[in-house]
Amino acid sequence: MEKDLTEEDLEREYLEEEYIETEYLKKEYKEYLEQSLDSIQNEDIIHICEPLDFEIDENYEYIKNEKIFLFFSNLLYYGIAFPILTVLNKLVYDLKIEGKENIKNLKTGAISVSNHVLILDCSMVGLAFGLKKLYFTTREGSFKIPFVRKLIKLLRAIPIPTKVTNKVHFTKALDKEIQNGRIIHFYPEQALWPYYEKLRNFKNGAFNFAIRNDVPVIPMVITFRNPRGVRKLFKKKKDVTLKILEPIKYINDEDNSKDSVEKLKEQVYETMKNNMYNE
Repeated sequence: MEKDLTEEDLEREYLEEEYIETEYLKKEYKEYLEQSLDSIQNEDIIHICEPLDFEIDENYEYIKNEKIFLFFSNLLYYGIAFPILTVLNKLVYDLKIEGKENIKNLKTGAISVSNHVLILDCSMVGLAFGLKKLYFTTREGSFKIPFVRKLIKLLRAIPIPTKVTNKVHFTKALDKEIQNGRIIHFYPEQALWPYYEKLRNFKNGAFNFAIRNDVPVIPMVITFRNPRGVRKLFKKKKDVTLKILEPIKYINDEDNSKDSVEKLKEQVYETMKNNMYNE
């Protein structure tokens, strides 16, 4: 004989069903948000006008080594940009650079990586390396901006080609410089998210170069801290600390190249994530 359900029983069943449905919807919504974030976190938040045409073909010179070009490039980089940006980053961000001892004895070429959270964070990376020869990879679209494309070329920017057919020449050019002892900087998150305080997904590019050329990866993290002293009276946005972490070189002869790249990427990601605390 079935038991008659009281109003309390019915209410309890209703509430249980509501709870189950609500929790299910929460789970579905959470998964949707995670998938959406995963799809957009490597896309730029800031979009800059790119009015000029810029074509990369098999003859494009990614890194120019002519004496006249190098003379003006070094003059601009060390004689003008370096001192100006040292003062500018100190005034605007009260920039602090930690861990310079980790690259003091670097004798080979290398890949450096950092999170991408400020328009001027490339200048911070440049200041961190000092007199060491450093090149910066950047979006191909950056070379479609009037005047800027001439300036950044002199300041050692290298456009990353969007067409697969041009990747081979791009790779050969960078491999050559790495083998000659140069440092190439990558933003493995790819996109610029201003003042974002978490680490986003990494692309494989930087780690492919490190594995193929058997060189270390130098992780760097840009973190934020609240302004102190007089600065907190007029500064709304946070100040900046750049941390240079210990170089990471992946050594495992038993892995194939693809596995090595993934493991190196994960190791670098975890190391940077563990040092992303903000003040």
